[in-house]
Amino acid sequence: MREREVEENIMRLALMNAIKYGGKAKAKAVLGKLLATFPELKSEAKELAKLTEEIVKKVNEMSSEEQKKLLEKLSPLEVPKAGKKEEKKLPPLPNVERWRKVVMRLAPFPSGPLHIGNARMAVLNDEYVKMYSGKLLLVYDDTIGSEEKRIVPEAYEMIKEGLNWLGVKYHKTIYKSDRLPIFYKYCEELLKRGHAYVCLCDAEEWRTKYKITGIPCPHRSQSVEENLEHWDKMLDGTYGEGEAVVRIKSGMDLEDPALRDHVIMRISEREHPRVGMKYRVWPLLEFSWAIDDHLLGITHILRGKDLIKEDRMEQIIWKFFGWPIREFVHYGKISFKGAVLSKSKARMLIERKILRGWDDPRTWSLQSLAKRGIRPEALREYLLSLGLSLTDVEFDPSSLYAYNRRLIDPEAPRYFFVREPYVLLKVHGIPDSTISVQLPYHPNVKKFGARTINVRVIGGIAKFVIPMQDIESIMGKGGARLKGLLNFEVVKFVKEKRILISKFQGYDVGFAKSKSYSIIQWVLPDKCIDVEIIMPDGTLVKGVGEYACKHLTVDQVIQFERFGFVRVDRVSEDKILCYYAHD
Repeated sequence: MREREVEENIMRLALMNAIKYGGKAKAKAVLGKLLATFPELKSEAKELAKLTEEIVKKVNEMSSEEQKKLLEKLSPLEVPKAGKKEEKKLPPLPNVERWRKVVMRLAPFPSGPLHIGNARMAVLNDEYVKMYSGKLLLVYDDTIGSEEKRIVPEAYEMIKEGLNWLGVKYHKTIYKSDRLPIFYKYCEELLKRGHAYVCLCDAEEWRTKYKITGIPCPHRSQSVEENLEHWDKMLDGTYGEGEAVVRIKSGMDLEDPALRDHVIMRISEREHPRVGMKYRVWPLLEFSWAIDDHLLGITHILRGKDLIKEDRMEQIIWKFFGWPIREFVHYGKISFKGAVLSKSKARMLIERKILRGWDDPRTWSLQSLAKRGIRPEALREYLLSLGLSLTDVEFDPSSLYAYNRRLIDPEAPRYFFVREPYVLLKVHGIPDSTISVQLPYHPNVKKFGARTINVRVIGGIAKFVIPMQDIESIMGKGGARLKGLLNFEVVKFVKEKRILISKFQGYDVGFAKSKSYSIIQWVLPDKCIDVEIIMPDGTLVKGVGEYACKHLTVDQVIQFERFGFVRVDRVSEDKILCYYAHD
C-alpha cells in the first residue's frame, strides 16, 4: 500500500472514531483498527503508531462539523446518518407471567452515598420496572453492620439525592431498622419448627471444628424449649455480643462450607443512628432479605453474580416456610482500577482530611460525578451499554466520557485558559495602538455569540500570558500564532524570568499555516482571572482564564480550549473554582 493510501486510511479511521466518541479519537483504537483491517501493515506498526498519533491530533483539533465534512469527502458511506438513535434493549425478565405485577427493590446499605458501581444496580432495576409498568421499592438495608462497615447518618439523604440525580423513580421507601419485630417473629417461628438453633460456640472454634469438617456442633441437637430459652437470653441481655447466635439448619453436609448452618441473627450492642439502643439482636443480610422479599411481594431480584450464595440461602429459608421462590437475575462484576469505591475506606480518608468529602472526585460517588459535570443521561447510557452480561468487565472511563461529551459539547461555551507555569510573551513591532478581536463562544453554535477582546499596544508592544508547555514547540519552529489573533517570531527566551521576547509577523492565519506554526492559547496579563481546577485524581491545577470568565455562573459546564471540559463550582471577584470533567 502506498504511503498516501496509508495516511488516507488512518485519517478515515480517525474521523470515524472521533465522530463515534464525541469528537475525540483515540490513537490506540485507530491503530488497532488499521492493523486489523490491513494485517500486511503489522510489520510497520512502530512507525505507523507515530503517524497515527499525528493524524489523530489533527482530527481532534477539528470541530465536529469539520470532521463530518472531511469524512464525507473521503468516504461518504461511512458518515453516520442523522435519525433516531437505536435504543439498547435489555433482555426480558424471566417468568413474568407468574406474577400479577413486577415488583423490584433497591437495597443500599447507608454507609455512604451511591457510587458508580451501585449505579448499575439502580439503573437496571429502574429500567426493568419501567419496561413492565411495575413497582420499585427503596429498602434501606440498615441493619447493624460490622464496626468497619458502619452506618453514616447523612447517607440516607445522600442515597436519595443520588437516585433523584440519576432519574430513578422509586414508589416507596422502607427502612429495615423499623422491621426488627418482624424478623424476631419469623426467627422464633423457625426455632419453634426446629429449623434453627441458638449456638453458643466460639466463632473461631465453630469455623475450624465444625464448619470446615461438616460435623454438627452440640447445640444443633438442642430441644425447641432449650433454643427458645437461649433466644430469650439473647434478647434480654443475658448473653453479650459474640456469645450467642441463631443458626439456620441449612445443612452441615452441604458442599459449600459457606452455606453450612449459616448465622441468621446475632447480638450487636452498638447504637443505631435511627433506632438507638432499642434492639440488641440483628438479622444478617440473607435472613432479612428472605423475609422481606416475600412480605414485600418482590418478584425479581437483580444482583451481581458474586452474590449467588445469598440466592441459595434465601431459597432455603423460603422452603422452610413453604413460600414461593422468587426470580433471580444476575450480571457480571465491573472492576474499577484506582477508584476508592470502598465506602468504609472513603469515610476513613474523609475523616483524615485526605479526601475533601463524599463529593471528592476520587470517591466516584454520584455526587462527585455531578460535581464534575457528568450528565446522568450519559451514565445511564454507559451502564445500559453493558447490558446484563455475566462476563466481568473493567470500567472504561473513556466510554463514559464519550457519552457525556456528546451531550455537553454542543452546549459548552469555549474560553481561553493558561495553566501554570506560564510565560510572559512580549510582541514587539505591532503597528496598531489597539488590536480588537471577536472570538466565538462556540465554533458551531452561532446563538452563543462572541466576546470582544481589546489588546492594548504601548510603544508597539503587546503583552500576553502563554503556557510554558508550548515553549518547546515555539522555539523549535521559531515562532507561533496566538489563536485568533496574530503571528510572532521568536527573538529571545529569558528562561530564568520566563519572558519570551518576539517580533510581530502579521495577522494572516495562512502565513502561520505555511510555517506550520502551533496555535497557542493566550490571555491578557492585565485582564484575567485566577482559576483553580480540581482534577479526578484530587490534584489541583492552577492557572489564569480570560476576562470573560468573570461572567460564568455556578453549575455551568464550559470548555477550556486545549485543556478540557469543566464544571464551574464557585465564582468570586478574583477567583473561579472548577471541577474537571474530561477532555
